[in-house]
Amino acid sequence: MPVSRGQKVGNFNVLAKLGEGARSTIFAVQEPRTKQVWALKHTEKETEKDDRFFEQMEHEQQIGSKLDHPSVRQVTKLIKHRKRLKVSAMSLLMELVDGTTLDQKLPRGHAGAVKIFKQIADGLAHMHGRGFVHADIKPNNILITDDGGVKIIDLGQACAIGTVKKRIQGTPGYMAPEQAHRQAITPQTDIYNFGAMMYWVLIRECIPTAMPPKDGNASLFSGAVDTNQIAKPVPPVQRNPRIHPLLSKQIMDCVELHPNDRPESMEFVSNRLELIIDLLENPPKKPPPLVDDEDTVT
Repeated sequence: MPVSRGQKVGNFNVLAKLGEGARSTIFAVQEPRTKQVWALKHTEKETEKDDRFFEQMEHEQQIGSKLDHPSVRQVTKLIKHRKRLKVSAMSLLMELVDGTTLDQKLPRGHAGAVKIFKQIADGLAHMHGRGFVHADIKPNNILITDDGGVKIIDLGQACAIGTVKKRIQGTPGYMAPEQAHRQAITPQTDIYNFGAMMYWVLIRECIPTAMPPKDGNASLFSGAVDTNQIAKPVPPVQRNPRIHPLLSKQIMDCVELHPNDRPESMEFVSNRLELIIDLLENPPKKPPPLVDDEDTVT
């Protein structure tokens, strides 16, 4: 049954509808007793096939409860709603973030972009340290707050490091080759997704991937491409000479086709981004021009 403002989900008062997913709706809700405001992801069961959405929500809660980084949205608890002793709906209670997705709030200037990238990299490094991969990093899974803070959201495809998924999961235009070919998901998978996301933010185009968008529609699959047949993207600095060469190289290193050719860890990527921020904010001063002896003013 549709839920709207003024109604209740479990014990929570619905304040506003924030968005929709494949089979879920996200609301801003308030707990009447404490007046605490949360984000609540709600899914209702319509057919037996919807059990997989329940399983995904349980999986999301299990992973989210093990993370506690300021750049990753907090997941508080899972609520099961029952009718006649059977679970008819589930709600995932999460941190409410007052922010806009990265694709809708693009940063101003390259230094601002790299500061956002650095926060995302730190959040992903935390996930990897806890044994998990996000597996779906893209601009609309990143929330940007008014003060420039970052929240990584949507752990629906997150998994333990080394997982081999039964079906292809990911987003065309950002998906790593190993995702498209159902191979082991590792931190290098996030590094590829992250590199593809950085490329899009700076160039506004998706890179060629093993699962490209069909007819420009990123929600449709057009079939997995053999890894060795994927075209390399044009380096960002060649598309825009104002992009720092080291930033361009960092992106190209992240989107190497084979996992072993990518950076060794997200910590390494974060450290490189910190260096790039310093270079952008404090560019080296040009040395004074050489002066011939005969032109020297005395």
